[in-house]
Amino acid sequence: MTEKKGKLIIFTAPSGAGKTTIVRHLLEKFDSLAFSVSATNRPKRKHEQNGRDYYFLSTDRFKELMKNGSFAEWEEVYPGQYYGTLRTEIERLWKQGKHIIFDIDVRGAKNLKEMYGDKALAIFVKPPSKEELFRRLRSRRTENEQSLRRRMQRAEEELKWEDRFDAVLVNDYLPKAFAEAEKMVGNFIGESPQAEKSDKKERP
Repeated sequence: MTEKKGKLIIFTAPSGAGKTTIVRHLLEKFDSLAFSVSATNRPKRKHEQNGRDYYFLSTDRFKELMKNGSFAEWEEVYPGQYYGTLRTEIERLWKQGKHIIFDIDVRGAKNLKEMYGDKALAIFVKPPSKEELFRRLRSRRTENEQSLRRRMQRAEEELKWEDRFDAVLVNDYLPKAFAEAEKMVGNFIGESPQAEKSDKKERP
């Protein structure tokens, strides 16, 4: 019997636009969604866990997997810093009967969309303005000045990619962005989001 494969929902944006927050919200609202954990060779930050936030690999191991064709997509996002989606990760989640949701950079998103076509919905999360995006990046305080400047330069370039995807979601007011994201994803997978947990509790 042929294995039934789910759909792919790809969220992409410049760093700081809020795509990760939206993806986490959607994972709580749709039981059929599962998060695709990307692989990277960058150092693990204090709050991160291997296998939950990323698969943290050595540079040699990452390049070996690149040569073996183990990635559905990969990019050198910053010089010497690689990110990618392992084919085994996609297959693992499909075997669980899940639709897969991605939180990846614009080039990786474009490559995945081209690879999977109509089975994938690619959504670009757009900040209300370039200035607001830069403010959000600065407020994180997770990087040194050089790293922050490099991230801002890349973000400015990635803002030009919005018309290369299926839909654009402006993240200005978060509750509104959540509602619009729920509608886009629900229409694509043919499901309604769950009600808020508080709605499900019996009244005393």
